[in-house]
Order: sequence, then structure tokens, then C-alpha cells
Amino acid sequence: MSKPIDFYFDFSSPYGYFASTCIEELAAKYGRTVKWHPLLLGAVFKTTGAAPLPLVPLKGEYALHDFERSARFYGIRYRKPSEFPLSTQAAARAMLWIRKQYGEEKAVAFCKAVYNAYFVDDLHIGRPEILAQIAFGLGLDAARVIDGSNDAEIKEQLREDVDAAMKRGVFGSPFMLVDGEPFWGFDRFAQLEAFLKNGTI
Repeated sequence: MSKPIDFYFDFSSPYGYFASTCIEELAAKYGRTVKWHPLLLGAVFKTTGAAPLPLVPLKGEYALHDFERSARFYGIRYRKPSEFPLSTQAAARAMLWIRKQYGEEKAVAFCKAVYNAYFVDDLHIGRPEILAQIAFGLGLDAARVIDGSNDAEIKEQLREDVDAAMKRGVFGSPFMLVDGEPFWGFDRFAQLEAFLKNGTI
């Protein structure tokens, strides 16, 4: 069986959100599965010297416009959150704990619900009460999810996962690795599909 697509994303990344809406459908089309990896761009930026797109002079204004335009073009529901960007550590840790306790399916459902809460419903996903609300909506024990996300073992796992991602060359969101071939950005999905189809580009 073909190896899964490694899908790296940050919950505060609009392009990561756009990718999350179609990565599984694309993978399934070519007999693949997807392994979801939460990423912390703040940690990555310390290594690369980059900064969140909206905070970069000139480029930031373009990016905000492009988020809106890309959402319209691809028919994806989107509105700019009131607080953007924001810290996504709590959400990433919660996702890892849910995966450990409930399995991949629930973890992915949580990821999609967090993205929807942030980029559609404009909810502050950095707040524990919002994450609890999302978990409850998925039929999970909200209190356990929040407690679990603060577990020292989960915190260390996230740090290790982010370090491991950077060692694999991951530096942005979304970032996909397929059979060792890297693809950065939602605008690389056409190339990603070509690679999935042909095994090369």
C-alpha cells in the first residue's frame, strides 16, 4: 500500500485551512491516506527568521487580500478572524491528546472543527473554553481534553514533533511530504496531484 501523505499545518494559517478542506479527498483519489501533523509556525519562524504574513510590510496587505480571493476562487467558506494571527499551542496539544486517547479519526475531526471555528465562526481558538466547546460538539469529554492538553508528556511530544518536522525540511503551512517529495503551500496542490498521479513531475 502507498505511504500516507504527511500533512503539516498550523491552526492560524489560512492556507493551511484551505488545504485541510481538500487534502483527504485528493489523497483518496490516488489511493493514499493523510497523516495530520500540527505545526507551530512561531517555533519555525525562530529558525527561519520569517514572520507571520499579515505582519510583514507590503506583503501582509497582499496576503490578507489573497486569503479572501483564494477562498472565493475555490468556494471555501472563510472570513478573517477578529484576532489574527494567534497562538495555536493549546489546539495543537489538544489534537495530539485526542489522537492518543480516541484515535486518528477523532483527531482529524477535531482539526477540521478547530479550523472551522476560527476561519468561519471567528472564535478564539487559543482559549480553553472554546476548545472545550469544540471537543464537546464532537462527543468528547471536554474537561479531559483540556486537562490532557496540559499534560507534560503531550507538551513534550509537540515540541519533539515540531523539531522533527523542521529536520525533515518543513518550514511553512501547509506543507506536504509525499514519498520524500516536499510541497509547500496551497498553491502547490496542482503539482502535488501531478506527483500523486505520475510519481514524478
